[in-house]
Amino acid sequence: MDPLLSTHFTPTDKSVWMLQVQKELKDPLAVETLRWNTPEGFVAEPYYTAEDLQTGPFVLSPEAGQSVQKHTPGWLNAPTYPLSSDAQADNRMLRDALTRGADGLVVTLSDRPEPGDAAIQQLSRLLNGIKLSDTPVFFYPEADALSVVEALKTVAPYQLKGGLLNDSGTDVAETTRLTADSPLFRTVCVSSHEFHNAGATATQELAFMLAKLADLYDSLTDAGLSIDQLIPKTILSVSVGTSYFMEIAKLRALRVLVDQFAGHYPVSGAYPLFIHAQTSAFYDAATTPYTNLLRATTEAMAAVIGGCDVLTVRPYDAVLGQQATPANREFSDRVARNISVLLKEESYFDKVADPAAGSYYIETLTHQLTQNAWTLFLDVEQQGGFANALASGFITAAIDSSYRTKVEAVKQGRVLVGVTKFRHDEPSAQSPVTPGPANGPLPDRRLAEEFE
Repeated sequence: MDPLLSTHFTPTDKSVWMLQVQKELKDPLAVETLRWNTPEGFVAEPYYTAEDLQTGPFVLSPEAGQSVQKHTPGWLNAPTYPLSSDAQADNRMLRDALTRGADGLVVTLSDRPEPGDAAIQQLSRLLNGIKLSDTPVFFYPEADALSVVEALKTVAPYQLKGGLLNDSGTDVAETTRLTADSPLFRTVCVSSHEFHNAGATATQELAFMLAKLADLYDSLTDAGLSIDQLIPKTILSVSVGTSYFMEIAKLRALRVLVDQFAGHYPVSGAYPLFIHAQTSAFYDAATTPYTNLLRATTEAMAAVIGGCDVLTVRPYDAVLGQQATPANREFSDRVARNISVLLKEESYFDKVADPAAGSYYIETLTHQLTQNAWTLFLDVEQQGGFANALASGFITAAIDSSYRTKVEAVKQGRVLVGVTKFRHDEPSAQSPVTPGPANGPLPDRRLAEEFE
């Protein structure tokens, strides 16, 4: 401390500040009333200091938690595009996006892939003028990922960038071997979207995602792949919700958890985790859909501060599905793409790696999420792993309980902007949908559904 300051300002600890709060509010219970219980299962304090990081029951030190965070600033702006039956029109749309701020692309392929030469011709038309060694393209093949990769290898016979975002677990060993010469094309994917969209807490998302990754790694190592082959080819795809600080901590905790998890394998090197973040469908509102812009911006900002490598911002009218007019879709695609651009060009978030490091609040949340998620992950493993815990109903029951708690909070007064407050019903929003791939055995929900 500066000698001049030390003569006028004596050091104070957290307890002194808490006493001052009670004095200012004239309430001896003021601190207690400012605490709140998070859905993740721990208590959030109204005020954090360095003491919380020094005295908390943390498994890792803040420095250890920071060491596994992303060290390179920036992210790929990768908007998502569901494709039509017109490959040439889709190609124009994708190339236009790349000239208007997109760094990469996320495309959803048909669930009925063309066979053999037809698939090659279709992909050739779709990717005409897009070089996958320069532009990362992430594919969501709704079926037969192996056929897609085989066609890609013919269309683009060089090192690919991007990857596969389907986490069905089928053909993963084959696609991983087939793209071994393209280390930046990731084929081992696990996502949290099915948990998030069913209503899971951040703790549940992290724990169940890690359990699913453990099951997948077990099957792939049994298929003859080594852990050193798998980790660099892994992409974790995460939904980011509206709880701003918690979502920042969730992405940071994910890196800590996967590092802790990978430590139980005979890994020969250090491989940075690759995270794809997508703004939430669960919190979208079909009534007053323009309010989704507010949510998407907050979620995108949390994602980049949390350290995502790829960011997909969903268009504000994606919740309307085919009801959105072509003109509106063009506008909403442009706005979604530009949210990421603005975070770079006007907010300069791409200039600093791990900007949340050192925040007493976020560091504490990161450690609390890490500990709670790891404990729940071990519970799942004791039940025989993710598949067994899902089949037994354990995972579904836990998420259902969390969802009902979220709904009840809205019934008790929690505001959903554009739904329970500041609402303006749009004529086109009579039958909203949640677009995207199916979530398997877990229900695909939106929090606003019961109030629209």
